[in-house]
Amino acid sequence: MGKRIRVQRRGRGGSQFKASTHKRVAPARYPSAFTPKKYSATSIEGVIVTFVHDPGRGSPLALIKFENGEECYTIVPEGTHEGQQIRLGGTAPNKVGNILPAGKVPEGTMVCNVERRPGDGGKIARSSGAYIMVVAHTPQGTMIKLPSGQTRYIHDHCMATIGLVSGAGRTEKPFLKAGAKFHLMKSKGHKYPRTSGRAMIAAVHPYGSSAKSARKGTTTSHGAPPGQKVGLIAARGTGRKKRKERLTKREQKIYSTKKRG
Repeated sequence: MGKRIRVQRRGRGGSQFKASTHKRVAPARYPSAFTPKKYSATSIEGVIVTFVHDPGRGSPLALIKFENGEECYTIVPEGTHEGQQIRLGGTAPNKVGNILPAGKVPEGTMVCNVERRPGDGGKIARSSGAYIMVVAHTPQGTMIKLPSGQTRYIHDHCMATIGLVSGAGRTEKPFLKAGAKFHLMKSKGHKYPRTSGRAMIAAVHPYGSSAKSARKGTTTSHGAPPGQKVGLIAARGTGRKKRKERLTKREQKIYSTKKRG
């Protein structure tokens, strides 16, 4: 009988798997006191007081104080500076740093820190250099293009910040040392380094052993216990997907005549 696998040890909640959240500054979200419907037809002014570093985050946070006394920490768009005046609301101009409802953002504008649902504080496009493109305004809502290339509809009252997230060049710099990667992963609460199950011995992992025998299947069900629930969980299919080429009617006609000839 071997030791418990990583999934079981992490699920128990030991101290070595806990993230060092006590070092973090504050959650990056829009102020909860500002209801989307209230500020869709008006706007309020604020100022960026300072930028602060948040451990484990690729972009700094901006402390914004509004004229009604509210304050919040938000994601910093590229091109903003300390002391900059910003506006939040539906009548705010289309300027980098301003926070507008998605329904008021002009088509073709790059935005970041977009809410999935009105009032959730911002969930999409928050990493270094990330942005979302506002494609169109439709009766179903605002159509946006995600960083992955997919399109999605969101509510017109979802708040978004004009511009792209700062720190775009951070991902281009190599870590150079394992210690730098270790401290980043520790601040994020990720277990590092990770060893593949195939590299382990058979006693400590279901996929262990380097013996060139029949390999065990890597798909498992949702209802599997923690010691077995590893690999491709509830996978519909395994391996690389084959790309199906669709021919036009003209190409099909040419192809069929060549085949007959």
